[in-house]
Amino acid sequence: MKPSSAPIDAPARAPADERVAAAWRALCAVEDPEIPALGIVDLGIVRCVEIGADDVLRVGLSPTYSGCPATDVIRRAVEQALGDAGAGRFVVTTMLAPPWTSDWITPEGRDKLAAYGIVPPPNTVSAARQLLADDRPVACPRCQSADTECVSQFGSTPCKALHRCRACLEPFEAFKCI
Repeated sequence: MKPSSAPIDAPARAPADERVAAAWRALCAVEDPEIPALGIVDLGIVRCVEIGADDVLRVGLSPTYSGCPATDVIRRAVEQALGDAGAGRFVVTTMLAPPWTSDWITPEGRDKLAAYGIVPPPNTVSAARQLLADDRPVACPRCQSADTECVSQFGSTPCKALHRCRACLEPFEAFKCI
């Protein structure tokens, strides 16, 4: 775990449950830097928000994958949001176990991805072998045609694949099931 902290000399300004609720509100406003239509809470990378016995607010974040280049940007945005919200003393910690999974994307997050033109990942599969065997076409987010093809397993970020619709000829990205 890699802890990061805000100014620890800032006094706690509210009872614990109010501080946690205020922290969640602040975190809901933090956008994913790679997909600005999606917040980090929608993405499911905020693992916990709790107050320890030492009155320090603890926020756990899980990157979408261990090499995600947005991790440090997200951490700084979280620290800024918590500071701006007057969250008092806090520590932001990276949580790698269990690893993030696309199953943690909220239903609202899936809707926001689709509205942004990125196909959300498929629902949970019970085994990795099923992921590899799943060759069902991804429906085009623009015209809904299932006559699509995968052009590249890597889109603008490693967690997305690039597809093309054969019906409307538009390219689009699909979020991978991780």
